[in-house]
Amino acid sequence: MMWFRRLVRNPVGAVALGIIVIVVAAAAVSAVWTPFDPRDADAYARWEPPGWPHVLGTDDTGRDILSQIMAGARTTVFVAAGAGLIATMIGVLLASLGALTARPVREVVAVLVDVLIAFPVLLIAMMLSAAFGGSLWVVVWAVGIGYGVNIARVARAELRRVNRADFVLAARASGLTRGQILVRHLLPNAAPVFIVQLSWSMAAAVLAESGLSYLGFGSSVTQPSWGLLLAELQRYITVHPLSVVWPGLAITAAVLALNLLGDAIREATDPTLSRRDRPRAVQTPEVIA
Repeated sequence: MMWFRRLVRNPVGAVALGIIVIVVAAAAVSAVWTPFDPRDADAYARWEPPGWPHVLGTDDTGRDILSQIMAGARTTVFVAAGAGLIATMIGVLLASLGALTARPVREVVAVLVDVLIAFPVLLIAMMLSAAFGGSLWVVVWAVGIGYGVNIARVARAELRRVNRADFVLAARASGLTRGQILVRHLLPNAAPVFIVQLSWSMAAAVLAESGLSYLGFGSSVTQPSWGLLLAELQRYITVHPLSVVWPGLAITAAVLALNLLGDAIREATDPTLSRRDRPRAVQTPEVIA
């Protein structure tokens, strides 16, 4: 767990990890408890300012904004985890096929990746949502496939670089199969690249879900979402500008934390990138003539 100690000692990594823990904790707690029912409208509590008992205030229907943000965290965690898992599986598969197989297969995989990467992820998600209805599963699969191709494109070059290393050539000469070399040597040494790309994919998934929900192509109105809440409150930005800040701040914090956490984990898992592990320059004493 040495890498985790490096991560915690890194101020950027510690702050990013703290934000992610808060979001996950809010999602877990909201499954059993929220200050108010996020779907419960109260005409007598419309546009309550931040205070007690509504810590972040209420919206135009009297619903508690903090409760909606806590419930929306479940959507954020689900989309980030689901899309990240799908993107990683697709990325590892395509990168492995594009780096370790025979030349005809590598060329087919390269063409497939170039074709798929040309289609914008948000456009694909909007088309699928329009065809199959607003569903988080559609967003998760669309974002996972789209960014899985991006992971494959970057990781393919890293796997090919590691595959030419001396220890891999020695492992191949010792009689290990391609699958054994992939699992024992290539993937562990390429893990930092996968981790950074995974964090970016999860951040992009959160941003894509929020954007699609904002445009009406994401989660349904019965399912709390930060993007949907932002779209509803944005109509009153000139009258109640503070209410728009909270969902926007939640989206920004989650996306920024995921991006920074990936870089911090890569630095923690790769000692050559850690400033604390770099040897300090030795100062030679001056020679006095």
